Amino acid sequence: MAGHSKWATTKHKKAAIDAKRGKLFARLVKNIEVAARTGGGDPDGNPTLYDAIQKAKKNSVPSDNIERAVKRGSGAEAGGADWETIMYEGYGPNGVAFLVECLTDNRNRAASDVRVAFTRNGGSLADPGSVSYLFSRKGLVEIAKSDDIDEDTILMAVLDAGAEEVNDEGDTYEVVCEAGDLIEVRQGLIDASIEYNSAEVGFVPSTKVELDETGVRKVLTMIEALDDSDDVQNIYTNFTADDSVMAQFESE
Repeated sequence: MAGHSKWATTKHKKAAIDAKRGKLFARLVKNIEVAARTGGGDPDGNPTLYDAIQKAKKNSVPSDNIERAVKRGSGAEAGGADWETIMYEGYGPNGVAFLVECLTDNRNRAASDVRVAFTRNGGSLADPGSVSYLFSRKGLVEIAKSDDIDEDTILMAVLDAGAEEVNDEGDTYEVVCEAGDLIEVRQGLIDASIEYNSAEVGFVPSTKVELDETGVRKVLTMIEALDDSDDVQNIYTNFTADDSVMAQFESE
């Protein structure tokens, strides 16, 4: 029975990983479809589509899925949904600011999912503009760490292109720039033969809220609840915590 119990646990964990992988694939494919609809189906002439495809490939989305998404978005193939971007603002536990970006074909469902996640986890939705002022819209490029590159190497490649800073994020480096400089920064990395995982526009907090272990657990629980919604595309918060605190969650 012990063996059976262990298999059940393993199977449950695998199902959870597969479910998260499926959700990630769906979000990345949705990004491609929207980018193709907005700027056309040619990645060479549509930087947003180029970056959406790049990120999907880095996350092992099958080529067939990528190609079909481009065709649906560009109108070359039927079946594309009428996706709409909606940004929700609110506060989570301990006064942590949340920006929740949804990409949905059903505004009512998205609003309901986000509201329930906030109210059930000690948060509250806020009026538009009352939280977003705590964040700046930035270009963000993620680069996997390797023996060949360090922060100085990256900075040399992107400084003239408009990069503001390079941050050490543990397993990756993050290049931050103005949203309008993202294409030039990305090109600087390509010219320097530095591979990157993703290049996209996101939101960076201008002030941060420091949390202890209990606070981090509450915020992460709320993030998971929001992440369960298929409509939620990105979640931005302004919490921070000591490395020793965050290390306790990495093994869970």
